[in-house]
Amino acid sequence: MKKPLTASTEQVNSIFANRIIIFGIIILIGLGGLIVRYGYLQVYAHDKYTTQADNNRIKLISAPPSRGYIYDRNGVILADNQPVFTAMLSPDEVENPERTLNLLAPIFDLTETDITDILARLSKSKNDPVTIKIDLTEAQLAQFSERKPFFRGVSVQSKLTRSYPYDELFAHVIGYVGRINDKESKRIDKDRYAGTDLIGKIGIEDYYEDILLGQPGYQSVETDAHGNILRQLDTKAPIAGNDLTLSLDYGLQTVAQQQLDGRRGAIVAIDPNTGDVLAFVSNPSYDPNPFISGISFKDYGNLRDDLDQPLYNRALQGMYPPASTIKPFEGLGALHYGLREWETSIYDPGYFSLPGDSHRFRDWKRGGHGSVDLKKSVVMSVDTYYYKLAYEMGIQRLHDWMVRFGFGEQTGIDLPSERSGIMPSPKWKKETYDKDWLPGETISVSIGQGYFLATPLQIANATAMTASKGQHITPHLLKSSDGAAEVNVITKPDGKIEYNGKPSDWLRMHDAMESVVKNGTGRGIYTPRYRIAGKTGTAQVKSIAQGKRYDKSAIDKRHWDHAWFNGFAPVEDPQIALAVLVENGGGGSAVAAPIGRALFDYWVLQRKSDPILPPSADELKVIKRQKAFEKAMRDALRDKEEQALEEKAAQAAENTTSSE
Repeated sequence: MKKPLTASTEQVNSIFANRIIIFGIIILIGLGGLIVRYGYLQVYAHDKYTTQADNNRIKLISAPPSRGYIYDRNGVILADNQPVFTAMLSPDEVENPERTLNLLAPIFDLTETDITDILARLSKSKNDPVTIKIDLTEAQLAQFSERKPFFRGVSVQSKLTRSYPYDELFAHVIGYVGRINDKESKRIDKDRYAGTDLIGKIGIEDYYEDILLGQPGYQSVETDAHGNILRQLDTKAPIAGNDLTLSLDYGLQTVAQQQLDGRRGAIVAIDPNTGDVLAFVSNPSYDPNPFISGISFKDYGNLRDDLDQPLYNRALQGMYPPASTIKPFEGLGALHYGLREWETSIYDPGYFSLPGDSHRFRDWKRGGHGSVDLKKSVVMSVDTYYYKLAYEMGIQRLHDWMVRFGFGEQTGIDLPSERSGIMPSPKWKKETYDKDWLPGETISVSIGQGYFLATPLQIANATAMTASKGQHITPHLLKSSDGAAEVNVITKPDGKIEYNGKPSDWLRMHDAMESVVKNGTGRGIYTPRYRIAGKTGTAQVKSIAQGKRYDKSAIDKRHWDHAWFNGFAPVEDPQIALAVLVENGGGGSAVAAPIGRALFDYWVLQRKSDPILPPSADELKVIKRQKAFEKAMRDALRDKEEQALEEKAAQAAENTTSSE
């Protein structure tokens, strides 16, 4: 008979019940975990995941600020903002940017270099839109519009870009903006430049970049899965950059450029009462507009390789022997050190020799000037007077005096890359050449030759200080600023030259410089209509052997002397001081002085009654079209000449091969 199964059934039921309990516990633990996780996501991680979700549908679009405008002292706009169509690429919406750019190349005329540059910017963009092409033509817009459905992530936007209405007229002082390069992108504040492609490269655009730029804003928009904008959620308006009013005068700048037309040189004009720079011209110049969107390698190469160096800012960076322009300043030094009085005379036989040396440092006038006092030394520009003076003064005291007029150091003008020139001293020569100073070198320096080099800006600045009776004021271009950013504007002199002579010496030097124009080396520009004080200078470029005469006809034109003129007017109440340099122009009296007179005439006689005004918008268009046509003709001629040279070289090579 079989045993009952009661115990086994109970055991099975017990096991089953335990399993149910364990399974229930597992379910409860799982539910508890889900509840905890849900609570974590809803409470603790809510902000994090909400942000991630929003980022999938919400996009921040940078709103770049409008760059500040730049005006001349009369409100003539020198740097404008013009709306242009710009092609943009959003990297987060494009799967293969390189392939897309290659397809866009024939539409937007992109070169391999352009594509490489764009790809480099894309790699650093953090999904911000990157500019492909600025200032699209109508033809490019039309071609892109036809193919737009095939270029997801590429859009055309209307943006403001820089424009310089007067082309080369203000190029060396205003400068230009250009696309931000790799070096600049590493040092700039990325947030500050969000949505901005351009940055000041040189000139005022560079010096005042921080206040011209402004502050960017943004737009927060909701997009769909394809990146299309559904609605605008939030916005922060950008803050425009400061508008700058410069001390430059359009009319005077125009006169200065016209006077230098066809010649290499520079002109700087300063108000001696305020330090305002009234004109600042370096010639030849260039059109800064092509640099904005990216100048072609060919056009840049033509500018860079031009023998006349149009990109070179002669007014700010050109260092030249100042020649006789420094004699009034040096003469004041003689009075300061007590080495001369106004009535003290020396005898000029036409040369000077150092004691114990037979070498003759000759005066420009053979036979000399006879008895010469300080006034006559300035009026007739007597070299021998300054040879003797410098020998007595010594190079160290001469150096210490001339640096008070700003020689050998930067003036501090609000432009980048100013050069300091050279006011030599024994210490300078030792540090530069590891050689001792020689007595004869002092004689050369005394007439603005030898190691002595100055910029046109420095000569104008020293002349302004002389006109203002020794008042030192930093030359500056900024007259006022309008905008959110604060900027320091110079409005008054910042000191006076330490001078041990009589206060009346300044007026007596004014009188001597006026006599230069009345009956001295600058008498060719005399006018009875107002009083002019001036000084001419002729800086030797090519050394002439002892006892030889300067024969311009036997020297290459690029080795001719530099022509200088500096002065101020009206003498009784100076309103303008200037320096004129004409490279290889020849004599200062014949070449540079008449240019100075033309600027004085405009400023003193014409400016208020009949000012030179800029052309109208329609006239400007005609002028620009004419310039574009002339450039095209020059380029075509240059290409033809280059082709002819290449063909000639190829023919010569072929003839050589045949003969071999």
